[in-house]
Amino acid sequence: MAVQDEEKIEALTALMKAFNAHDLDAIMEFFTEDCSFDTSKGPEPWGQRLTGKAAVREGLGARFAGMPDVQYDADRHWVSGDLGVSEWLVTGTTTDGTQVSARGCDHWEFRDDKIVRKDSYWKIVDAPA
Repeated sequence: MAVQDEEKIEALTALMKAFNAHDLDAIMEFFTEDCSFDTSKGPEPWGQRLTGKAAVREGLGARFAGMPDVQYDADRHWVSGDLGVSEWLVTGTTTDGTQVSARGCDHWEFRDDKIVRKDSYWKIVDAPA
């Protein structure tokens, strides 16, 4: 693995720690000013696209507000060039009391060692019949 790929994996590991600390300032340090975030849910096939650092920050803040105890665990990351993937288990409780536990992943795109694009996917967990 190239040194550059190892450094990006270390960055994704640190980013996951910032997510689990709900530290928006630390999270946003990893992103470019013109970044985008395709959420896992929304009105389009790609979810909802948030564009620009302010919009991405607001969207991530809404995640923390809507699920105040959200955590991303069981993570692993890999990178090839300017593309990366993180797999994780998201757990938490929504503000209406719904328990969440789902596997998911993020696809990352880097530019100049910063994240320019985050594309998020979650498994759909059906309640037992």
